[in-house]
Amino acid sequence: MIREIEQLVAQVAEQLLRRQLKLVTAESCTGGGVAQVLTSLAGSSAWFERGFVTYSNLSKQEMLGVAPALIETHGAVSLEVVEAMARGALTHSAGQVSLAISGIAGPAGGTTQKPVGTVCFSWVLNEINIQSELIVFNGNRAGIREQAVAHALQGLLAALTQAGVAEE
Repeated sequence: MIREIEQLVAQVAEQLLRRQLKLVTAESCTGGGVAQVLTSLAGSSAWFERGFVTYSNLSKQEMLGVAPALIETHGAVSLEVVEAMARGALTHSAGQVSLAISGIAGPAGGTTQKPVGTVCFSWVLNEINIQSELIVFNGNRAGIREQAVAHALQGLLAALTQAGVAEE
């Protein structure tokens, strides 16, 4: 999967550079894993603005402006919260594109409604085009996190590609 992730990073970089856009990430369960793979590509400072690692609920509130009531009502692992994280990342940065991730990587923390492997994603372009998705991955903690990083990049690339088609 490492080769796949490297290819995705290169494709994301190309799309962002072509549109002169800066990316910001807001990560919870991946602990900065997306930012790490993005910045492993030389020259990433031309298109990667910053990354927020907001593992705790308090950090989501303080760093991204996620409303406490949203977390209380829906839980930190929800489409509502991950969308607020993605919007908050744009508000608190100089980026025009964001991706946010919140999930349960395990081995504990899952419930019947949200089992281990549940990960929510959100991608926002220019504060108006927002896409979100909930996926349940299988595997151990490391495997779930790696799958989440790859899926976040795939979703970002798809969102950028779709936006590019709409612009042309």
